[in-house]
Amino acid sequence: MTRRFTESPLPLFEPASGSDEATDAPLIVGAKLPSYIKDHRARLRSRFMEGGAAALPDYELLELVLFRAIPLQDVKPLAHRLLATFHDFNGVISAAPTRLEAVTGVGKAVICELKVVEAAAARLARARVINRHVLSGWDALLDYCHTTMAHRSTEQFRVLYLDRKNVLIADEEQARGTVDHVPVYPREVVKRALELDASALILVHNHPSGDPTPSEADISMTSRIREACDSLGLVLHDHIIVGRSRETSFRAQGYL
Repeated sequence: MTRRFTESPLPLFEPASGSDEATDAPLIVGAKLPSYIKDHRARLRSRFMEGGAAALPDYELLELVLFRAIPLQDVKPLAHRLLATFHDFNGVISAAPTRLEAVTGVGKAVICELKVVEAAAARLARARVINRHVLSGWDALLDYCHTTMAHRSTEQFRVLYLDRKNVLIADEEQARGTVDHVPVYPREVVKRALELDASALILVHNHPSGDPTPSEADISMTSRIREACDSLGLVLHDHIIVGRSRETSFRAQGYL
């Protein structure tokens, strides 16, 4: 007797005993996808293929992501719970796994699917800036910074290293911190620039509060890094602070 699977491909993780995923409809070999769910999924996929992401609100786009993780259950309630917790699609995708786990209905398969989407978005954005002239593609650089950092729940400090032609040769995380502080060591920043044979750099960090206004500590730290760069003949092009919906440039604001 041939066994049929009505939803393919199956999820990356099999539901474990006691898992909070799909507890109302555990995955059973040969189980059928209810027709109302099957039809709903077909309609969503069709609308997405015809109209792209713009044709779907956040909760429906999130449903598309959840289909693989939960193949035999209505995922709309989970999509709404995730959006209620993390505000928008970007917030859901960027949420830390520990915070995602706290949402009822989220298990390893869901987290994996969300993190795959996040990684894909970051990699696509990075491809638009790495090994390219940064100053002539500033908008692409800001898009990349926003994609990778805007929705993080803790501060992250990154350094973008450029060669003599202002081509981005490395993008490295220098430090991670708390919700309102990240330790930065100017000596390590310039030491790494010398190791990479970089000629210039751009500093980037995020403000989890969403407000990219520089703090006194941000201004002081930037001044110390600039002094270290000047002493070694390195150029500090800018320090970008990424907020939830906008960014602040030290250069544009007159801090550099």
